[in-house]
Amino acid sequence: MKIDERKLKILQAIIHNYIINAEPIGSRTISKKYDLGVSPATIRNEMSDLEELGYLLQPHTSAGRIPSNKAYRLYVNGLVNNSHIDTKKGNKVDKKLIESIGQIEELIENSASILSKLTNYTSLAIAPQLKLSKIKHVQIVPVDEMRVLLVIVTESGMVKNTILRLDRSISKEQLNIISNLLTEKLKGKLIGHIGDVLQVKIIKDMYEFKDILESLIKNINKSVNSKESVELYSNGITKIFDFPEYNNIDRVKAFISFLENKDNVIEMLMNNGFNSMNNLAITIGEENSYEEIKNCSLITATYKVNGKTIGKIGVIGPTRMEYSKVIPLVQSISLDLSRILNKYFE
Repeated sequence: MKIDERKLKILQAIIHNYIINAEPIGSRTISKKYDLGVSPATIRNEMSDLEELGYLLQPHTSAGRIPSNKAYRLYVNGLVNNSHIDTKKGNKVDKKLIESIGQIEELIENSASILSKLTNYTSLAIAPQLKLSKIKHVQIVPVDEMRVLLVIVTESGMVKNTILRLDRSISKEQLNIISNLLTEKLKGKLIGHIGDVLQVKIIKDMYEFKDILESLIKNINKSVNSKESVELYSNGITKIFDFPEYNNIDRVKAFISFLENKDNVIEMLMNNGFNSMNNLAITIGEENSYEEIKNCSLITATYKVNGKTIGKIGVIGPTRMEYSKVIPLVQSISLDLSRILNKYFE
């Protein structure tokens, strides 16, 4: 059975009502509240069809219906395909972020705070700190005949040490030459862009050390993309208490306990898929991998520097989330972050 326009309008009315009120709704109430141009009996028949198709659930006998996860997915896909960003609201957010810029960590933390305040949901953001660091100095030091220690010092004073195993021995003098050239070429560059710079500019000039440079790229890429190099920011965790479906203390405990597990949250955010058109990712209810958030929806968007994705920001909350409000806000703040960070790293 196909969803025609009338069924779709009835379904949208039920979703809208449940997002606002968190209560099941019956055909008579729909007829009174929403001008659909059909009788309660017709609405009741259409609701039965929608329930049979899996778009509605009846939580109690003789009660009204509520949307299923399948209904939210249909609704959200329609929103994403037709969404647009409110430029006036986006400009206000942009100004708030620019006013707050100091350290990169502060900018991303403030972005999460603003997003939570604007949406009234729990916000989450991740940023690979190593990727966002600018290089000050590079040194390669011999450990033994076939191993060297790569030392990268960033402008913020962060030091990254990595042991590299070589396929051949290289003299201390040659390692110093490589170190000086790497410092000259990479100074002021983001660690996250080392691979591109080395492959394009340096390997050609130092082809005789191609094997070492390729090993260096591999190890740095592994380091900057690991969970250990990622910082997690969250805001508004207690906002979950505002929603009636979280009056259940066990459900609240499971939600908060999950968010306190940094590794799980980072893995969830890093593995959350992307919409190919706008880098937006939305998982609803049972689509989530973790049992603790099977009653939640997660909306995230990426932010970038020089076209490279360096982090994600988004919100998590009940499946009856105000998607029409949240989706444009998440998109807007992610774009603002990208714009500000690109200016910062010019």
